[in-house]
Amino acid sequence: MIERAYCLGLDFGTNSVRALLADAADGREVASAEAVYASGRGGVILEAAEPDLARQHPGDYVRGLESAVLEVLDAARRAEAGFSAEKVIGLGAAATGSTPLPVDRSGRPVALSPRFREHPAAQAWLWKDHTAHEEAGLITWLAQKEHPEYLAKSGGAYSSEWFFSKIFRCLRIAPEVFDAAWTWVELSDFLPALLTGTLDPARMRRNRCAAGHKAMWNEEWGGLPSEEFLGRLDSRLAGLRRRLYDRTFTADSPAGGLSPEWSGRLGLRPGTPVACGALDAHLGAVGSNAAPGRMVKIIGTSTCDIVVWPKSEPLYDVPGLCGIVDGSVLPGFFGLEAGQSAVGDIFHWFVNTLQAGGPGRGSHEKLAASAAALRPGESGLLALDWNNGNRTVLVDQRLTGLLLGQTLQTEAAEVYRALIEATAFGALVIINRLEEYGVRVEEIVACGGIVEKNPLLLQIYADVLGREIHVAPSGSASALGAAMAGAVAAGTSRGGHGDFPSAQRAMCAAPRRVVRPQPGATTVYGELFRLYVRLHDAFGKENEGEPLYPVMKDLLALRDRQRRL
Repeated sequence: MIERAYCLGLDFGTNSVRALLADAADGREVASAEAVYASGRGGVILEAAEPDLARQHPGDYVRGLESAVLEVLDAARRAEAGFSAEKVIGLGAAATGSTPLPVDRSGRPVALSPRFREHPAAQAWLWKDHTAHEEAGLITWLAQKEHPEYLAKSGGAYSSEWFFSKIFRCLRIAPEVFDAAWTWVELSDFLPALLTGTLDPARMRRNRCAAGHKAMWNEEWGGLPSEEFLGRLDSRLAGLRRRLYDRTFTADSPAGGLSPEWSGRLGLRPGTPVACGALDAHLGAVGSNAAPGRMVKIIGTSTCDIVVWPKSEPLYDVPGLCGIVDGSVLPGFFGLEAGQSAVGDIFHWFVNTLQAGGPGRGSHEKLAASAAALRPGESGLLALDWNNGNRTVLVDQRLTGLLLGQTLQTEAAEVYRALIEATAFGALVIINRLEEYGVRVEEIVACGGIVEKNPLLLQIYADVLGREIHVAPSGSASALGAAMAGAVAAGTSRGGHGDFPSAQRAMCAAPRRVVRPQPGATTVYGELFRLYVRLHDAFGKENEGEPLYPVMKDLLALRDRQRRL
């Protein structure tokens, strides 16, 4: 009888950490567990006077990790005859990004010290924190002027969601935190280092995925942006540059072995291989069987779109993208990332904030059922999906949402459907941009929490995009991709896999179902999309004549001024 081998994947999301135990031979999902972060609202620390702020307490990651792993191992023992923790051959971790943490000389998060326990700037700066929009603009301006190559692989602009913008912001508004930090690390680097006992920044392995897509890392110019460049922004950033890194590692590389401390806490074998980290969407693409011509859409609070492109084929720099990075998803391929800063968050906002206590109050399920009975265009509504800014293709977090066409007869379900349609139109803008630059999108694979819960969204997406939507085989694709990374880190001698392609062949099943576009709906959505593009360009681009471009930004400036009185 062949002894079974198992791999464990951890997915540190916006609100919780999910643990998934999979059979390394075929990807069968044995057990899963979830631990919700304790701090803030839904795990996110917010501040009423600063609407763009979104932080997380590092202690939540540590507690959530231990809780989720112990629960999933216990569930596996109940579900699988003969299972024991000794048979777990490898671990992997996926995380949101850019989510940088300030740490001390030993790699310990500054927020865990008594002095900074409650300081907002000492926490993890969650991916959706947009307080650094001014700093992102300064980085973009200087790079365009002096080092355009830094932005060429990052869509031509630097985002407030990314690594250096957030650090620069901390330096300017909370110098006491910046001075207390020896360096900064991405959450996706911190987690493998924590598990392997290699938190020392000099020993910590930094992952290629986050470095390339969020921190302008590229081998062509020796790694991160130069000390001189960062020093032009602020001399203290030049000093930090010397305490960062130059070398990066892909997610199919081992970060080390499980430390004795974490072996004891989790009940796993000491020395169990732990893979280098990666961003959640990129490992989600691995777990969804990413391949050339196939876009993987990870649809959750936000959306991340991942495409891989062979290094042997020509590839243009694509304006507005979140990066083109060698090996960020699969070895031998460039990983291309795009996305939308809010998708599920928009629907939650409408249901939980605008709907709360009102006469049209209803759940997602009730609203979706009513919205499904509507024909495309029937409500006369059109929305822009920028409630958390625009990630791709405008790369502008100072844009906001818009709902056009409401009347005194407009009902909640009509608005709900219009918001879904807006996110689908935003997705089509991204696909059109990729194909404009020669990156073909022949097939779409969807995964993520909303994919599991909202069939109306999938049908609208298929109708708007005019393409089949293949539902990923795993409902926890990022955690599965992380487990696959653990199986590759373990290697074939332990019952794992030699590389990602072999792990994908063995562990990625066929799509669970396919949602096909309805030709009549696609035709109507073509008309609506042309109107969407006119709104998109009017409010999102600087135009001649009487521009609408400043309107959203001027409203935000007025809002910020009044809230600080």
